[in-house]
Amino acid sequence: QVQLVESGGGLVQSGGTLRLSCAASGFSFRLYSMKWYRQAPGKQRELVAGVTSGGSTNYADSVKGRFTISRDNAKNIVYLQMNGLKAEDTAVYYCNVYRALSEYWGQGTQVTVSS
Repeated sequence: QVQLVESGGGLVQSGGTLRLSCAASGFSFRLYSMKWYRQAPGKQRELVAGVTSGGSTNYADSVKGRFTISRDNAKNIVYLQMNGLKAEDTAVYYCNVYRALSEYWGQGTQVTVSS
């Protein structure tokens, strides 16, 4: 079965950096696009970044130039490097894959940025 396990969240000061990881299993990781979403308290879940099977990337306007998504197909891991963190980046971050007409989510990892 598909499993997505996020890690790397934590508390960081404004301007700091974090790297999130999502370990995937139960499917042919290299064949699928992977995405990072986030959900702040009282807000809807929003797409942060995505990476296709071919390595093409896309980002929300709010994180362009600060966040970088990447993948390691040998390790079945997708990363989200977050630099220049701001208070408004505070949220639970989720890894996502759409496969076989179903959405799969990890349990999420909390990122808290103190101003």
